[in-house]
Parts: sequence; C-alpha cells; structure tokens
Amino acid sequence: MISRAFIVLLIALGNLGTANAAGPDCSRPFTLALHDHGLLYSADTDTGIDKDVADELIRRSGCKVTTSVMPRARIWQLIESGALDFSLSGISNAERDKFAGFAWYFSNKYYLLVNKNVGVRNQQDFEQNGKLQLGIIRSFRYSPSANRLVDKLQAADRVIQAGGLAPLYQTLMVNQIQGMIIEPFDYPTLEEKKIRDVSTIIEFNDPPVPHGLIMSKKALPLAEQEKWRALVNGMRTDGTMRRIFEKYFKPDLAAAMVDF
Repeated sequence: MISRAFIVLLIALGNLGTANAAGPDCSRPFTLALHDHGLLYSADTDTGIDKDVADELIRRSGCKVTTSVMPRARIWQLIESGALDFSLSGISNAERDKFAGFAWYFSNKYYLLVNKNVGVRNQQDFEQNGKLQLGIIRSFRYSPSANRLVDKLQAADRVIQAGGLAPLYQTLMVNQIQGMIIEPFDYPTLEEKKIRDVSTIIEFNDPPVPHGLIMSKKALPLAEQEKWRALVNGMRTDGTMRRIFEKYFKPDLAAAMVDF
C-alpha cells in the first residue's frame, strides 16, 4: 500500500514541476548586458536602476544569467545576431522590432540641453542655426521629434557622436557641441553647478516613450519571451518596480515613470 506521506510528496513534486513550467526555461545559462548611462547604470559604482531590475529578474526567474557592461551600439548588434539574450531600458522602432522583443517597465520624456550662450529658445532655433552642433550617444534613438532633429542635423553633418554621456558633457562645456539630448536619468549630472550655469533645458513636444527589457528573437522563442515579459509585468503589478525607481527619484516622478 502506498503511504500517505509518499502521496503528499508526489503531489508536491507535481506542483513544483507545474510552477517551473510556468516560469522561464532555465536549461541553459543566459547573458545580459548593461550600458553605462546615468542613473540607469554606473560602471564606476556597479549600481543603478537597470542593475536592480536585472538582479530582481534573475532572482525571480531562478536562471543563471551572466551580466556584462557594453556600449549600446554593441548591445544592439549582439541582440540582433542572437549572441546576447537580454539588455535593459531599450526603446523600439520598426527596425529593432524585426529582431528584438520588449517588456516595458518605464516611460519617460526627452529634452534638449543647450548651451545658454547660443541664444536658443526652442527646438526650431537650434535646428535653423547652421553653426550649431548636436551631440548624441552612438546608436541611441529618442522620441519622434528628437529623432527627426537628429536625422535632419545628421544629414547636414551637424551631429557629433560619443560612446556615453560623460564625453558629451565635456564637449558641451568647451562649446564643441552646443546641444545634446537628455532624459531624467541624466538630471543628477545637471545638478553639478558648472553644467547648470552654462545650460538650459528645452522640452520636446512628444509623449513619454516606453522603455523595456530587450529580448533577442534569435536567442529566445516567442513562448519564452512571454515568460520573461510576465516576470517584468509581475514586478510592475506588485510594486517592486516602483520601489526600485523610488531609490533614485522622488515618489511622484517614480510613479509617473512606472505607471503608464
């Protein structure tokens, strides 16, 4: 006769199997790349919003995930080829949608930061002055109006590209560029007096842009993408995502970014 304890054990094992089946397939190790960008991630301190999100996703999935730090341009290349499984805080466009899936976890607006000395009051002023140069991070895309500005100035050879924020701020300070595109994660840097004293912020007239977990379509089947998307949605639903953002922003701004 089968003992009651043995039956209980079989039920427990069956339930465990069902729970595991509902989560991501952890039969292989995964790779995830962070990029150095303001409050999203600082390579100097190994801290930031994306680091916290990655740590929580890894914990919830139960999978082995190796993290690294790469330039954004390299991340997109590897996501497209399938050599990299994940990255974070990515935005979509028609080209990226061909090779990447997304799980949205925050949304924010973009701004044009300009040198006060050039007398620019709005986006049109900057666009129409052929002497002004715009600095951008290589491979970055922004909101629709910001993208149109970048594309138009790039065609006119008025765009300088850099690998990250720091060199753009440096070139703005010495007037090698007169403007750059920023987002809320860059605000702490703006608190530095030397930058604040020489710059002003112009808002693009665009709605907030969703950002999310980037998943390589070559590396992850659609069914597995849905499982990772469910983990991200769970973090939003149970308040974990808002608590992460509140570590870096005031509660009202954190709420505006994650509740969309």
